[in-house]
Amino acid sequence: MGQEESHSEEMDLAQIQDLCLIFMKECPSGALHLHEFKRIFGVPCNSSEESLYIETIFRSFDTNKDNTLDFLEYVAALHLLLRGNLEDRLKWSFKMYDKDGNGKLDRHEVKRLIRIIYKIKYQTNDITLTPSEICDRIFELVDQNHDGQITLSEFMEGAQKDEWVMNLLKLDVNASGWVIQNCGKSP
Repeated sequence: MGQEESHSEEMDLAQIQDLCLIFMKECPSGALHLHEFKRIFGVPCNSSEESLYIETIFRSFDTNKDNTLDFLEYVAALHLLLRGNLEDRLKWSFKMYDKDGNGKLDRHEVKRLIRIIYKIKYQTNDITLTPSEICDRIFELVDQNHDGQITLSEFMEGAQKDEWVMNLLKLDVNASGWVIQNCGKSP
């Protein structure tokens, strides 16, 4: 199971070469800037919620904190979003929620991202809970020791125990935007 499954999901050399050619065509400087990243995802200039969400995603993949994504950061992000296993995607989601980087989520951090996601994903759906109520429910279901903070292990366990929580905590990104429009095949 492990070896075969892992091997079949790996990007092959030809796919990486195709991505490199596309990346260099779209980003001749060798770096993907935030404004280009927003364009790839089709984020309108007037949408502050979507813009903040995409900026948060961009910063999570900018591992060297130089305000650009180089090709390796780009491929790593693509791999995680398109082919990453559930555990890796949940760890990435936790990192996105953990704004201060202290390894724990407080209500403010969770509510902040829930508000953004709520405005983007649920603006047209009939959802009866407010972002504050969603945050409260997440803490009820996930904060096992009721200390007002969610650790990575609580986050992972809670998300995997409850499908509703999983759908909210596992950040959903339109990863098809990552395969720059000129590319005929996905990685």
